[in-house]
Amino acid sequence: MNVRHVVLDSSLGPLTVVAEDGAITGLYFRHHIRRPSAETFGPEVPVSEDALLNEASTQLHEYLGGERREFDLPLAPEGDDFQDAVRTIVEDIPFGETTTYGQIAELLGDRRRAWDVGQAVGANPLCIVVPCHRVVGANGSLTGYAGGLKRKKALLELEEPAPVSAGRLF
Repeated sequence: MNVRHVVLDSSLGPLTVVAEDGAITGLYFRHHIRRPSAETFGPEVPVSEDALLNEASTQLHEYLGGERREFDLPLAPEGDDFQDAVRTIVEDIPFGETTTYGQIAELLGDRRRAWDVGQAVGANPLCIVVPCHRVVGANGSLTGYAGGLKRKKALLELEEPAPVSAGRLF
């Protein structure tokens, strides 16, 4: 087991990217809700000395710079079967679009499980790459985000189509 990490500077603050063997297993903000203990991240390595972490860094900077819409990284997040099912749906939310917790629950066969979906989305260990920021409340409100609502808003604004952002008053 070759667990290691890198801490990247970004427009949203420091991001910790964790890799195990040949896959990315975690992406966390400094004050991330449900952030695992730093001891589980393995040693910090120079990004230039690890091809996978270097590629993750490049893709994250491209995305945050508005130059990338999708990530192409090997991922291996931990989670139970329900979390994996939710994550699969979240991965398919297109850039610039949102869905609700209830709509995901409906896709999973039981709209009454919206709260459970919210818990699974909140446990996503791969923020940004698995775009949990694209999941909003039933009325379109910004609800919970492990990296904080300011970051969720910033990510949604980054993905906002130009005509929408041009018509916004704020």
